[in-house]
Amino acid sequence: MAETTLAGRLADFAVDASFETLPEAVVDSVRRRVLDVLGLCVAAHRLPTSRAILDYVLDQGGRSQAHVVGGGPAAVPAALAALANGVLAHSLDYDDTHLPSVLHPSASVVPAALAAAELARASGRDTVRAIAVGLEVCVRLGMAGYDPEAGNSIFFEHGQHATSICGTMGGAVAAALLLGESRDGVLDVLGLAASMAAGIIEGNRTGGTVKRLHCGWAAHSAVTAADLVGRGFTGPPTVLEGRFGFFEAFLHGRYAAEEVTRDLGTEWSVPAIFFKPYPANHFTHAAIDAAIALRAQGLDPSRVERLTLGVPAPVVRTIGQPIEAKRAPETGYQAQFSGPYAVVAGLLGGGGLGVGLGDFSDELARDPVRRALMAKVDVVADERATKIFPHQFPAVLHARDLDGREWTREVLANLGGPARPLSTAELALKFRDNTEGRLSRATADAVTDLVARLDEAEDVGGLLRRVAELESEG
Repeated sequence: MAETTLAGRLADFAVDASFETLPEAVVDSVRRRVLDVLGLCVAAHRLPTSRAILDYVLDQGGRSQAHVVGGGPAAVPAALAALANGVLAHSLDYDDTHLPSVLHPSASVVPAALAAAELARASGRDTVRAIAVGLEVCVRLGMAGYDPEAGNSIFFEHGQHATSICGTMGGAVAAALLLGESRDGVLDVLGLAASMAAGIIEGNRTGGTVKRLHCGWAAHSAVTAADLVGRGFTGPPTVLEGRFGFFEAFLHGRYAAEEVTRDLGTEWSVPAIFFKPYPANHFTHAAIDAAIALRAQGLDPSRVERLTLGVPAPVVRTIGQPIEAKRAPETGYQAQFSGPYAVVAGLLGGGGLGVGLGDFSDELARDPVRRALMAKVDVVADERATKIFPHQFPAVLHARDLDGREWTREVLANLGGPARPLSTAELALKFRDNTEGRLSRATADAVTDLVARLDEAEDVGGLLRRVAELESEG
C-alpha cells in the first residue's frame, strides 16, 4: 500500500534527492533563503513576543543540542531551538512567499532543518539538500489545496493557516533526512507530522499575536515528529489521501493530487518562491514599488492632491478596508497591512531597498505628515490587477498633483519573484538592514560569506553559533 500512496511518493522523492542531483538554481535558492531567515530572526528581537518565546524556551531546560538566533551561547533542545527560530522568522511578516498558494515556506522549514542539522552535526551539503526537499514538499502540499477557480487556498477558506500546516510537513521531512531516516522513516514522519500540524488564522481578522507563533510551532512539531520516529513511533502510509487523512481533515476531501506528484524530482518549485523586499504584508509591495517609481519620476509628495491605489479585488478588504482605519494606523504593525501607508512610505522613502524596517515604527504610523498624505489615498479594485491575481499581487497607482498633472505607475509583477528577482547584493542589503545595530558589520559580513558557501561547511553548527549572540542592542 505504501508504494502507491501520496506520502510514499514524497518519501521516495525525499530519499532519492541527493545534493549532487539538485539543480544549481535550487542550491543557490536555498543558500539565499537561509541568509534571509537568519536576518529576519535577528531583526525580530525588537518585538516583545520574541522575548516571550525566548524566555519560554530557556525556562524549559533540557539537553544542549541547538542554538537560538540571538538566544545566547547556551544551546537548548533542538525542538525548542526550532520553536524559537520559527517564531522569530515569521514575526515581522517579512519572510518569503510562494504564489499562488500564499505559503511562507522558509519560516518553518529552515528553522526545523537548522535545528536538526545542528543536533546531527550535519554538513552543509546535507543541510542544503534537506531544506530543498522540505520546501518542495511544503509547496506541493499547499498547491494541492489551492483552488484555481476560486483563486484562493481551500485551507484559508476553512480558516486554516496553510503556512504552518504545510510547513510542519515539509519541515518534518527535512528534519527526518538530517536525522538519517530511511524511506520508511520519512513516510512515518509524514504520518506523525500530519497529526501535529495546526494553525487558525482568525488572528488576521480580529487581532492578536498568535500568528507569530505558527511557524515556530510548525518547526517544533517537525523536529519532534522526526525525533519520535527515531524512537519507534510510526504513522499511517495513507496519511495524505486516506479516508481520515490530511486532505480529508483539512480540505474536506477537495484537493489536487496531481500537484503533489507532477514532475516530482525533475521540476522544482523552490527557486520560484518570492522573497519579500519590504517588511509589510505582501499585498502592499507593488504599491510601495509604484510610489517609489513616481517619486523617482519627480512627483513631489508635498504637492499631491489625491492618490488612487488600484489592487486586485480580493486584496481591497485586507489593505483598504475599513478605509478610515487604513488611513490612520495606530501602530507600525497596523501600517504593515495598510495600502495608504504603503503608498506614503514609498513616496517619502526610507531604508533597506527603498522602504525598510525603520519605516514601520509606531511613531511614523502616527506621524501627522504621513497621516495627512494617507488621507488623500483611496484603495479600489482594479480589473487588470484582479485578472493577474493571485499569481502576482499587482498595483496601479494614480496621482494628481496641485498643478493638475496626472501621474500613473503600473506594477504588474512583484519585486523578489521570478519575473523581478532580487540580486545577491540586494538580499545582502536586506540582511544588513535587518541586522543593523544587533550584529556588527564584521559579523554580518562573515555570516553572509558563510551562507554563500554553506554547502562547503563540514558542520553547520558553526554558522548558528555566529548568530547566537547579538553583539549590541539597537
